Amino acid sequence: MMPSVAAFVPLKGHSSRVPGKNLRDFHGRPLFHVILETLLKAETVEGIYIDTDSDEIAVSASSITGVTVLRREPELEGDDVSVNLLIDSFLRLAPDVDHVIQTHATNPLVQSATVDAAVRSYFEDPNHDSVFAVTRYQARFYDRDMHAINHDPTELIPTQELDPLFLENSNFYIFSRESFAVHKRRIGEHPAMFKMDSMQAIDIDEEHDFAFALAMSGMPGA
Repeated sequence: MMPSVAAFVPLKGHSSRVPGKNLRDFHGRPLFHVILETLLKAETVEGIYIDTDSDEIAVSASSITGVTVLRREPELEGDDVSVNLLIDSFLRLAPDVDHVIQTHATNPLVQSATVDAAVRSYFEDPNHDSVFAVTRYQARFYDRDMHAINHDPTELIPTQELDPLFLENSNFYIFSRESFAVHKRRIGEHPAMFKMDSMQAIDIDEEHDFAFALAMSGMPGA
């Protein structure tokens, strides 16, 4: 039988770029309910914990069966607190959790089947101590100084022949308590990338991201 992971979802009440985004209406329910529904449907997830500094989020989440609400420690409140500190706090409060998938409310299009596939890949390869989601790009990239990164500008080869680059898309991170204890970070010493569909990987960081995710989630098959 495949082992399971516990899900950890940090949720702030404040958001500077998309005000109130975690509680904003997303097709009839708060945005953060979407990722919780996805995790509840995932076969490999056993136990869902949210960490929040918001009374409103805490009350709303408490209405969902299978979700445990943890109130954020006062010293960890604020916009500049590293998520690694929140994970460390969570693991202290949940001593029976051995493996974690950490994700965000801002990834509403990720599907339960994708979560399950990623968790299975994590357990199937013992050589990796963590897994993180990436989006694959095969295009011509430059750095800020206009230096070509993955191509030769003097040789215009088809983009499908370029070396791909991979973006850490923040959709989810899977790791063990043991790995986190050693490195104090969610990406361990021997991580693996989990390549996912770019549409599922949409991350709401700006207002236009919210509008786009809202539109795409209403499309057939979304």
